[in-house]
Amino acid sequence: MVVFSSSHFLIFFIIFLCSYTVLIVSSQNCTFDLQSFTLRNFTLLGDSYLRNGVVGLTRELQVPSSSSGSLIYNNPISFYDQETKKVVSFSTRFAFSVNNINPTSYGDGLAFFLSPDNQTLGSSGGYLGLVNSSQLTKNKFVAIEFDTRQDLHFNDPDDNHVGLDIDSLISIKTANVKLAGVDLKSRNLISCWIDYKSEERKLLVFLSYSSLKPEKPILNVDIDLSEYLKEFMYVGFAASTEGSTELHCIENWSFQTFGFSPVRKHHSPHNVSDNSVVVNPKIQDSGHDKHHKRLGLGLGIAGPAFFCAVLVAFGWISFKKWRGLNTEKNFKAELVTGPRQFSYKELRSATRGFHSSRIIGNGAFGTVYKAFFVDSSSIAAVKRSKHSHESKTEFGAELSIIACLRHKNLVQLQGWCIEKGELLLVYDFMPNGSLDKVLYQESEHVNPLKWPYRYNIAVGLASVLTYLHQECEQQVIHRDIKASNIMLDGSYNARLGDFGLARLMDHDKSPVSTLTAGTMGYLAPEYLQYGKATEKTDVFSYGVVILELACGRRPIEDGHEMVNLVDWVWTLYSESRIIEAADKRLNGDFKEEEMKKLLLVGLSCANPDSNERPCMRRVFQILNNEAEPIFVPKVKPTLTFSTSIPLSIDDIFSDSEESEAPEDEFEIRVDLLK
Repeated sequence: MVVFSSSHFLIFFIIFLCSYTVLIVSSQNCTFDLQSFTLRNFTLLGDSYLRNGVVGLTRELQVPSSSSGSLIYNNPISFYDQETKKVVSFSTRFAFSVNNINPTSYGDGLAFFLSPDNQTLGSSGGYLGLVNSSQLTKNKFVAIEFDTRQDLHFNDPDDNHVGLDIDSLISIKTANVKLAGVDLKSRNLISCWIDYKSEERKLLVFLSYSSLKPEKPILNVDIDLSEYLKEFMYVGFAASTEGSTELHCIENWSFQTFGFSPVRKHHSPHNVSDNSVVVNPKIQDSGHDKHHKRLGLGLGIAGPAFFCAVLVAFGWISFKKWRGLNTEKNFKAELVTGPRQFSYKELRSATRGFHSSRIIGNGAFGTVYKAFFVDSSSIAAVKRSKHSHESKTEFGAELSIIACLRHKNLVQLQGWCIEKGELLLVYDFMPNGSLDKVLYQESEHVNPLKWPYRYNIAVGLASVLTYLHQECEQQVIHRDIKASNIMLDGSYNARLGDFGLARLMDHDKSPVSTLTAGTMGYLAPEYLQYGKATEKTDVFSYGVVILELACGRRPIEDGHEMVNLVDWVWTLYSESRIIEAADKRLNGDFKEEEMKKLLLVGLSCANPDSNERPCMRRVFQILNNEAEPIFVPKVKPTLTFSTSIPLSIDDIFSDSEESEAPEDEFEIRVDLLK
């Protein structure tokens, strides 16, 4: 005798239901037709937004910026017919427009895509929001790109073309849209039709300014998509910019699949079809026979119903038991989407045994290596901390803080490793290194960082500091904002990193005193004097970085005489010559109004009086032309501090900081600029 547990019944019941559900779903064509968008059926990722039924895929700013965003239909769509074992055909129509606030600023374009992933969001710039710049093979997709900037890295033929992309931004085939009398950057509403004919193995793209579909396609590709279209795929749009003001909007969208086999009727095994039994009309039913028939009919109905009821009861009981037993398993599965634990063997292999040729940076608390992961075809940066009590403290702080943070202008933590006495953190790889390297280590043959990138870095850094100071559940004080801790991704977007000195604070709570840590030139005067790190001390450091971006000079330059950058710029401002502080290497290739704004924002943030410094949200609004600039006095304010001992031992070593240093230690620790 076989005994079935409640879990066996549950499994049988789920399989029974799922087999019929999948059969029904996969056997039906999908159709939707939307004249305007709502958030009920769609997911917006990155910088995309919804306004008056129209979706914008990239940020709407007056100043050039780098941006990427996606619009994805919430429900997966079946492209595989279970009956015929073939991929079906599909057709979509949508209207889009590409506008520019600044006509001379354009790029990079948008794309319609099909992907097995409903979280598709790639990098900005030439990556069109489809591909991650540090993990080029991570995202899988079939896409039709509408490219408005020629990128030779991806073999683009021109800056006004349509192309078919599969898992790569190097198009399989392209066509110049001017052949259809269309200019992607005309600001006009453009209608697009994309048809894939499975039987003919052909993909067609049509473009027109009118709502009438042209007779001839602009792009005609002979291709079999059966090996690229999975059973279920998500459909959507992505777009990106790189130092431009280009806007990408989707106004309406219809989509349909067709070619599925008709849904077949399925009967219960207890039933028989009408023509499976031959009835002799000469034989008359007796009353006894009628009674048995009624009884049989009742049992025929009640039997399956009772069976289903038993299954449901066992299923419900088993589900509750299963949910309780698997809480820990589900929790671990949920953590997989965030930072994960790497093995030491895995990281050692990816860095070639932490070989010196893989070193991409050195800091006060460790060395950073470039890591290649062969299995995932991805690149990462591995930070290897030094072996000391201090580095363990910084390692723990960095891991606990940044693991909970999510912002596009942060260097994203992928995972960690604590094995063999090693302290290792794994981050996204930043192709362009640090801002410090780009600003000051350029050779004579390398052009300086262009002005649109510099301004965009200032905006991105203001955005992430606004997030840390005002939008996190607990306020995060970074304490070490400087050019070498600001990384640049493939599109020169700012990514703030190195949270080894960061501190968590409850909002609206007084800061505690601690050992002063950071880098000379970036430290606020009150932090040096009293050792209390606040959001205002971060604002001061930000102001110094902004002046570096505008002037191309270090915070402290030691030539014939030591020159402080803040003092130097303030002197020029007091003499009404502030524009002369602009980096000479730019050769005047910048907007004077933007340059002056950035310099004044830098001075207002680096004001010696912390009470006069703006909050980071106000700075972000000023740079985005959403708020008026703050008044900056012509003469740099001076501060006087008490001549009494600034810190008592009790002030320095509060209960919350006792774990950081022994009680007999009293010092101000800073990193001197090289």
